[in-house]
Amino acid sequence: MTDSGLYQALDYILNQSNEATIEALAEAVVKRRRDLSVFNAFGNMPDPQKMAKEITGKINTGISSSIDAMRESVQTMIIKLLKEHAPELNDKQINELCQAWLPGQKDSGSSLPPNVLLSMIDQFISFSHGEMNESVDKGLREEIGAWPQRYWNSFPSVVRQLITDYLKNKIPEKDFKMKITIALGV
Repeated sequence: MTDSGLYQALDYILNQSNEATIEALAEAVVKRRRDLSVFNAFGNMPDPQKMAKEITGKINTGISSSIDAMRESVQTMIIKLLKEHAPELNDKQINELCQAWLPGQKDSGSSLPPNVLLSMIDQFISFSHGEMNESVDKGLREEIGAWPQRYWNSFPSVVRQLITDYLKNKIPEKDFKMKITIALGV
């Protein structure tokens, strides 16, 4: 115990404690003396901090390996489902989806929330089809500058690929919307 800790304890005992707290302190002292005599009989006293660190390390190792195994199982299941239900996705796109969907994976290419990305995608598609209101386009350009390019650069590559396929009429609108929703995890 540091000197200040010892002084605080003594101050509490001498100046602030009542009969009940003195009794509790006396029992604690008796227990501590008993523990010390038992530990001294075995030759060394355990270090509680060291023991706590060792136990915590073992627990963390076990949890970490369990989480890794679970992540692998989920990733395998995601890959199987994507290959079955979205065979047009290549391995790179599947990997990006796994990274976006699984906790602890590296960033999927965008730190924007899915609802913001959905709105950006809608605006980008509307602009690309020539359906965007001029005032909306002007407002975005005043606020963001070259917004179509900035939007495009902020989209994860799997989203860019889906947009490209949709704009080239490789996938119908219904499939596009479903796949975007899946890609963003919403």
